[in-house]
Amino acid sequence: MSSQDIPEENLPAAQDAAHGAVDVADEKHPFADPGLPPHEHRIQDIDERAAKRSERAVALLFTVSMLATIGFIASFVAIPVDKSIYVWPLGHVGALNLALGLTLGLALFCIGAGAVHWGRTLMSDEELVQERHPIEAPADVRAQVFADFKQGAKESAIGRRKLIRNTMFGALTLVPLSGVVLLRDLGPLPEDKLRHTLWSKGKLLVNMNTHEPLRPSDVAVGSLTFAMPEGLEEHDHDFQNEIAKAALMVVRLEPGDIKDKQELEWSHQGIVAYSKICTHVGCPISLYEQQTHHVLCPCHQSTFDLSDGARVIFGPAGHALPQLRIGVNDEGYLEALGDFEEPVGPAFWERG
Repeated sequence: MSSQDIPEENLPAAQDAAHGAVDVADEKHPFADPGLPPHEHRIQDIDERAAKRSERAVALLFTVSMLATIGFIASFVAIPVDKSIYVWPLGHVGALNLALGLTLGLALFCIGAGAVHWGRTLMSDEELVQERHPIEAPADVRAQVFADFKQGAKESAIGRRKLIRNTMFGALTLVPLSGVVLLRDLGPLPEDKLRHTLWSKGKLLVNMNTHEPLRPSDVAVGSLTFAMPEGLEEHDHDFQNEIAKAALMVVRLEPGDIKDKQELEWSHQGIVAYSKICTHVGCPISLYEQQTHHVLCPCHQSTFDLSDGARVIFGPAGHALPQLRIGVNDEGYLEALGDFEEPVGPAFWERG
């Protein structure tokens, strides 16, 4: 529907003729001011039925937002944290995270879309010109404001009633701390979990491919083997969290090639065990150069020298890989002689 289809009595009053007037340039003002273009009426300005439709559309968007917020709360309460569902083409994803993301995203989108539709179709869209004026108040107004403030402070007795003043400041300072309680629901406290892994004295080194305990004869010179602690199973609910800290790479070197004294003492017949987790951003290290005894992180090319305490020789990693002290039990299997002496993974040094 156009403005030609609307009876003249329904059209808004004509605007001032100067709205789009063009000033004539002169010596003082060499540039002409074209002003604002003539205002074009929207269909909602001239047809109440169209305005009602826009109103209902905005109300619908806000209602959907409310329902999505209710769905967010219901999902948080009802969906188990460890539940996963299959979503094509994403694969298996956490049901709770998916539900929370979709409902909260829908709620925020509908609020924004409703506000934009409201502003574009129902609020006034006429452009107004207002001359700029200094924002600083006149001197007499400023003087009056300061005088009123001083008078108000005097009448409130905040300077004389120190008990009230101090307790008020204390209350205003402490009340924001109540929001910290809400953070408690983000998850369990980490305590010292980042400092420990599943490795402990007597834990066997299990080959991650064969799931069999490793013997020294299973590790040839120049080979790279990945191991995990005895008792950790892939179907365990916390497998990913634990393997992210306990993943191990086992390499056999010639004892004469080992330069670091402690590395040699913590090895067994040249077999060394180091954390597989890169100390840069936590990527799994998987590339081994047999001739140089270097291991390479495929993410950002951090390179570690396994013959010299796994120190960093290239790349952004800031710390050497932690070494696990190993030995052989009475049955001839490789075993850990304790946990890592230092935390594994990235950035922990700066955090803890």
